[in-house]
Amino acid sequence: MTGSKARFDAIGNLNLRVPRRFELPKDKEGNPLKISEYFGINTFCIEKMEKALSESNYFKLISAIENGKSLSYDVADAVADVVKSWALSKGATHFCHWFQPQTGSTAEKHDAFINIDYRKKALEKFSASQLIQSEPDASSFPSGGMRTTFEARGYTAWDFSSSIFIMEHTNGKTLCIPSVFVSYHGDALDEKSGLLRSTEVLSKKAIELLQLLGDQQVKRVIPTLGIEQEYFLIDRSFFNLRPDLVMTGRTLMGGQSPKGQQLEDHYFGSIPSRVQAFMSEMEYELYKLGVPVKTRHNEVAPSQFETAPIFEEANLAVDHNQLTMEILRKVALRHGLSVLLHEKPFAGINGSGKHNNWSIMSTMNTRSSCFSDGENLLDPGKTPHENLRFLTILLGVLKGVYKHSGLLRASIASAGNDCRLGAHEAPPAIISVFLGDLLSRILNELERGTGTGLSTQVNVLHLGLSQLPQVMKDNTDRNRTSPFAFTGNKFEFRAVGSSASTAFPITVLNSAVADGFSDLIEDLKKRQKDGLVKESDILDVIRGAIAETRSIRFEGNNYSSDWVKEAEKRGLPHLRSTPEALDQLVSPTSCEMLTRLGVFTESELNSRFQVRLERYLKNKIIEMDTLRSMVDTQILPAAYAYWGSLVQGVSAAKSAGFPAPQIERVEKLSDLITLLQTQRKALEDVWNQGESRENERDYAYLLGSLGTRLMEEIRLCCDELECRVSDDYWPLPKYREILFLS
Repeated sequence: MTGSKARFDAIGNLNLRVPRRFELPKDKEGNPLKISEYFGINTFCIEKMEKALSESNYFKLISAIENGKSLSYDVADAVADVVKSWALSKGATHFCHWFQPQTGSTAEKHDAFINIDYRKKALEKFSASQLIQSEPDASSFPSGGMRTTFEARGYTAWDFSSSIFIMEHTNGKTLCIPSVFVSYHGDALDEKSGLLRSTEVLSKKAIELLQLLGDQQVKRVIPTLGIEQEYFLIDRSFFNLRPDLVMTGRTLMGGQSPKGQQLEDHYFGSIPSRVQAFMSEMEYELYKLGVPVKTRHNEVAPSQFETAPIFEEANLAVDHNQLTMEILRKVALRHGLSVLLHEKPFAGINGSGKHNNWSIMSTMNTRSSCFSDGENLLDPGKTPHENLRFLTILLGVLKGVYKHSGLLRASIASAGNDCRLGAHEAPPAIISVFLGDLLSRILNELERGTGTGLSTQVNVLHLGLSQLPQVMKDNTDRNRTSPFAFTGNKFEFRAVGSSASTAFPITVLNSAVADGFSDLIEDLKKRQKDGLVKESDILDVIRGAIAETRSIRFEGNNYSSDWVKEAEKRGLPHLRSTPEALDQLVSPTSCEMLTRLGVFTESELNSRFQVRLERYLKNKIIEMDTLRSMVDTQILPAAYAYWGSLVQGVSAAKSAGFPAPQIERVEKLSDLITLLQTQRKALEDVWNQGESRENERDYAYLLGSLGTRLMEEIRLCCDELECRVSDDYWPLPKYREILFLS
């Protein structure tokens, strides 16, 4: 019973856990600083560069950022010098190019500022070349066949559009330079390169479309993003006692707790004090990095929480979300907690997503990350039907999502998301769009020709209480079952998984919408006369787009089985598993669109297919191997031991001439043990069958279908054993302990 003793010790030690305290910085009078006084203190943003650089060098830097050109070395040297001075003044000893390879996380190689002069004297040095470019080993990162193991050279290059920052650790500080990562031949090996390219092509197509509508003043169009990050927090001791959580990020077995989320008493409830302490410190660390976290709350499932920021330019929001995930993990450890970012760490309750609230802003200012003078192109205002521009932009989005729904599904495909999609507040693996009653009615009337979309009214909720003010009713309700829902002035891409880098999904979304805009541009140009397009012609184009995209719009319950049947009738792809979905990455339609727009080359796109397929396979293999090990070394030994104790009791009772009430329990346990051994052998056979296959795609389909089914059958058997084996013998922390005793 050694395993169960460790479990009971972990439960007992919870009494010793107290919320960790940390001190916020104080002013000279000893008062805690306001957030605004320490927000961004560890970032070297454009505003700080403006103060540190000469006026001439600053405007040369801004010009390079605005026009997407490289810096001259004299300007780069000046920038490097002020960056070094700032970093050293903050206590940084090392610098690195911080980039995002195709692993879903970030990477960095640290170099010290130190250099040795001819007198062997140490001095701090940081040159233009070190700021602009570095050379990590490209052979050690996923490339999907674009690189071989003996071709090691790769380059990171500074991304001007994202702020340089300092990351603090226990015994020092490191200057981090956000960067792209490319191979020796210039192939994109990272997630950021495609995102930046898609941002530029979206801006170009949107400006061209707006000019046809008569708006000649827009200089740049910026995709904006607000990323809601869901996560679970559990006690670190429970995490350490679960090999499945340590190895895979999710529980591969676990009987249901009598209480889960059925009482609906956790969502927006009072935040536990230990969690509140964690959140406060986590937010403090993020504020120093310039991450504008705004919201924190309990999520629906027990031990599930969410943090959400203020909207930012998409590229910066993606960087900040990567930092958020990293800070979540680091701060949790300080509090004796573990953060679970897996999409479905516990069966039977809600999984976690990363809801991407996406919109597009027009601006007269080409300066990066500046849209204070801009307009939200998806904001219908008080009377959205009067806004012809809004309707045109909206239909461009619908066309892009309709044409490339399979590709959008592929962009969020992963082994973890396969566990989540389609249940407990997660959208299904069918991409559809929710618009709400008002917009749907406007589009339907426009299509039928029974309305012009030129009149509506502001909706007000009358509460019937004199002491309360009127509440303005949004033109659109929220559909929590929709994977891509319009929520007033943005779309919420809810299908992205909580552990994923959001860079690739947003790259695909930007590209799909740019392609939708391209179609509208082509249709409008056919009707253009003397450089203008008449309003009636614009409405005709809109009507055609409404008819074309009707099948992608769905206003009902995406969870229902009826919707699955209806989607099939409409011809919408239902790609249930990652292997099915990933095929869409290299489909002729996807390849033609992404290469035509210049977002990826064909080899870059193929590499992303190979990397994601390989990652799926490795995740499934790790899960299967972990499950086999847990069955062999924990579940079966516990079941054998308890069964043996019952058999001894039966034997003793019979020897004494008494009836043996344990006999029925012994027989049931014996049947379950035999079944588990049989299932374990079947899983082994699938493992061996797969290892002999040379085709990774076939292997992925095998593990995604038969392998997943066998793992689920083993899980059900183990869960029943958990319910029948004495608590004193069970080695693994149970759901009722993990989720309610943290």
